[in-house]
Amino acid sequence: MNTKSVISHIENWIKEYHISSLTDGYVIGVSGGIDSAVTSTLIAKTGIPLLCVEMPIHQNTIQSQRSSNHIKWLKNQFPNVSSFETNLSGTFETFKAEHTNTNQRTELALANTRARLRMTSLYYYGQINNYLVAGTGNKIEDFGIGFFTKYGDGGVDLSPIADLKKSEVYLIGQELCINNEILLAPPTDGLWGDDKTDEDQIGASYPELEWAMEFSGDEKKLSKRQAEVLNIFQNFNKKNRHKMIPIPVCNIPKSLK
Repeated sequence: MNTKSVISHIENWIKEYHISSLTDGYVIGVSGGIDSAVTSTLIAKTGIPLLCVEMPIHQNTIQSQRSSNHIKWLKNQFPNVSSFETNLSGTFETFKAEHTNTNQRTELALANTRARLRMTSLYYYGQINNYLVAGTGNKIEDFGIGFFTKYGDGGVDLSPIADLKKSEVYLIGQELCINNEILLAPPTDGLWGDDKTDEDQIGASYPELEWAMEFSGDEKKLSKRQAEVLNIFQNFNKKNRHKMIPIPVCNIPKSLK
């Protein structure tokens, strides 16, 4: 991949979208992970006003530190970058206290609630500043296995890196001189309050998932692990298909209107 050309292409796309949107800038949630680091840097490089928001919810200290360090680096490099931290731990606990009905799906529902509280905050800051909310999802997450929260981190106005595979995001990150602590950190969605990584949750690494997403050969010739990974990918893709397609609309025949 020609990383310099890809970076230039995304920057121009962001600039063009900004002009056509008639808004004043962008707001983005920065988590300390590679996707938000790359996306925020690409936007910062355009010179368009960018508000980086940290939204910890009982966050792992190391994740929070990576996020803060990245934002400091951005602000030192780009005068158009500002930042704000809003601790949503109390808001999350209030939500939990008001919803006491529990079952075996409660833990996952609460993890997704964290992402939805963050989305609500980003749109609040977006609206009061006339900014658009920039998404940070990559191609594997957004269009492969649907590894995002519907109306959480999936609730955005534009997706600058959604056509990049995870490995390509890392290549772009290296070209952009993203901090090594982010480049070397195991990918995690940070929604569980522990050290659970994306691979722990999915059961396969991103390189394996990229292989599965592009696989079109004879399944009978696959190794045991390859067959397992392909099955993981296909199951996630099928289960999360509702996240990756437009909202179904019941079209009423004209004869009934």
